[in-house]
Amino acid sequence: QVQLVESGGGLVQAGGSLRLSCAASGRTFSTYAMGWFRQAPGKEREFVAAINRGGGATYSADAVKGRFTISRDNAENTVYLLINNLKPEDTADYYCAAAGYYSGLASLLNQALYSYWGQGTQVTVSS
Repeated sequence: QVQLVESGGGLVQAGGSLRLSCAASGRTFSTYAMGWFRQAPGKEREFVAAINRGGGATYSADAVKGRFTISRDNAENTVYLLINNLKPEDTADYYCAAAGYYSGLASLLNQALYSYWGQGTQVTVSS
């Protein structure tokens, strides 16, 4: 069982930056690949970025490449999402999730692979 708690969201102006955090409970954090997803108002939840168990490889959605950076600290049981140059279209609830089994990083865009989800943190970007 893994419990995930996101934090770091808020209201920011366009062009600003935020670092979202996702703290995991338990001693098995390093056995999970981690992903970030977001859901904008009135839209379906979409993949943002994922990172492998050791933190040495990442995979991001084309729409956020160059602005979003996922990282993790297994000693702190935490995964991060750094968002630079925020845009109004980044406004959404952001969720972290843990996947125990996957076949390559690209497979981690599939939400069905994730067994555990956080409650989300809201990001609002004003223009």
